[in-house]
Amino acid sequence: MDQRVPKVNTKTSLFYKKDIVITTIVSITYLLLSTWILGFKIDQLILALLFNVMYYLSHPTRRFITGFSIFIVYWIVFDFMKAIPNYQYNTVHIESLYNAEKTLFGIHENGKNYTPNEFFAIHSISFADLLTGIFYLCWVPVPLAMAAYLFYTNRRQFIYFSLTFFLVNLLGFVVYYIYPAAPPWYVQQYGFTFLSKTPGNTAGLSRFDAYVGFGVFKSLYAKSSNVFAAMPSLHSAYPIIVLYNGIKNKLGLLNIPFAIIMAGIWFAAVYTSHHYVLDVLAGMLCAITGIFIFNWFLVPDKRFEAFVIRFLIKMNTPVK
Repeated sequence: MDQRVPKVNTKTSLFYKKDIVITTIVSITYLLLSTWILGFKIDQLILALLFNVMYYLSHPTRRFITGFSIFIVYWIVFDFMKAIPNYQYNTVHIESLYNAEKTLFGIHENGKNYTPNEFFAIHSISFADLLTGIFYLCWVPVPLAMAAYLFYTNRRQFIYFSLTFFLVNLLGFVVYYIYPAAPPWYVQQYGFTFLSKTPGNTAGLSRFDAYVGFGVFKSLYAKSSNVFAAMPSLHSAYPIIVLYNGIKNKLGLLNIPFAIIMAGIWFAAVYTSHHYVLDVLAGMLCAITGIFIFNWFLVPDKRFEAFVIRFLIKMNTPVK
């Protein structure tokens, strides 16, 4: 690893011509491409404005938005998936996945065999509805909180965390297209018939919305990119990445709530009928695979190290 410490960029101006040209071209290209592929949405304009405001507001905000551009790219890729539904490329697995779940993890009661999702739907309780909703809300804020912590304490580890997160998502997206899969709630509502235009659904999380009195999850799932992307459960993958980095960066007792949240999200995914146990296991495998690939193949690569150094310099950070 290159141990030299290049000079940090100490430019005082935020408005150099090269920066303005690049950010303007990127922003306009994104807005035009998004409108062409998905149709105009106010979310797209807000994202472009947010990036530009933070990029030119101050040096600290520029460093922040530059670092978090990795997550912006992830969001754009995720959003663009709406234009290329996975069910157009492979058969959606509905009945076969349901039967596999029942065979491997079925729960017997009163002479009947239920999937865990069906069992919890019958035996749901208000406390579990509330708790699982809270856990499921953590799937985005907790990884972003970890990223923010590392950004302000260890920029190199921030880049490693962010790129691992991005890699795990890419692996999950690939599986979405290789193995399109319907979630448990789909079977509960539509049976085994494939309906391509099925909208997103809050499923068991609707009980949380009813409990708190407003549609937290209803608004989130109305923007779902693809209903038939239940395998793997990336909700279940993210907390593994967080816990791994918590242990790696020696966060001590903070790893206890990370572990609790991880287990809570896994349980919530099944309890609320958003994922089968098989989906959760696939999400775990996806996270472990991504972490392995990143650490054993990318980190030792000299070209990757050069990329990391350039990124650190771009964030105005001394390389250590």
